[in-house]
Amino acid sequence: MRLTYGTRRGQGFTLVELAIVLMIVGVLIGGLMVPLSAQLDIRNRAETDRTLADAREALLGYAAANGRLPCPASATSNGQEAFVAGGSAANGNCADFYGGFLPAVTLGITPTDPNGFAVDPWGQRIRYAAYSGTINSVSNPFTRTDGIKNATMTSIAATTHLLSVCATATGIGASDCGTAVKLTDKAPVVFFSTGKNAGAGAGTDEPKNTDGDLVFISHEPTAASAPGGEFDDIVTWLSPNVLYNRLIAAGQLP
Repeated sequence: MRLTYGTRRGQGFTLVELAIVLMIVGVLIGGLMVPLSAQLDIRNRAETDRTLADAREALLGYAAANGRLPCPASATSNGQEAFVAGGSAANGNCADFYGGFLPAVTLGITPTDPNGFAVDPWGQRIRYAAYSGTINSVSNPFTRTDGIKNATMTSIAATTHLLSVCATATGIGASDCGTAVKLTDKAPVVFFSTGKNAGAGAGTDEPKNTDGDLVFISHEPTAASAPGGEFDDIVTWLSPNVLYNRLIAAGQLP
């Protein structure tokens, strides 16, 4: 008996079949890319949380050793805290209280960019703001040597508000949370990552963190279609009570 084979023996795939195979492979790869991208974002946010936690401990350690918190770094201070002309640790007159950067070189923390600024996994500089008001006749109480001690914990606690962190920009006041949900209004310092979008989110919430005032916004990431617009900043702050506890333990207070 003679066996016969189909006429396609040895001819390989047609162009149509190859196109179909490539389309299927493309769909499969595209399906994998979304979860891989999401996993990278999750990893970067977790790494940012660790960077900010390290910064928090460094700030507390610096305060314990020096009796004050450092000034923010300026855009030209190469990661060092920056004072205005005539400013110093003695008077705490920072160059930029609300629009500066975490002074990584002063604090001795990493990672940093080539200019000495602390950065997040997206390569963006970590922002940092410090309260500059006057409490109990002491100006810049948190950034001047013995400023917290001289202002006294009682007077600081009685102050209406320091730096405020709110859950939304809707309803906020000029220097506090107004009618918005308040996360804190007693933060001596606030520090944060501007996230994957580098602070470019449109809307009302994200721009509040870089507008140079006493009010900041913190909440879970949202898309551009959300009421407050796109938001992916990762914001944290120091509790004054945690700061007092570390200063008392170090003999800097009362």
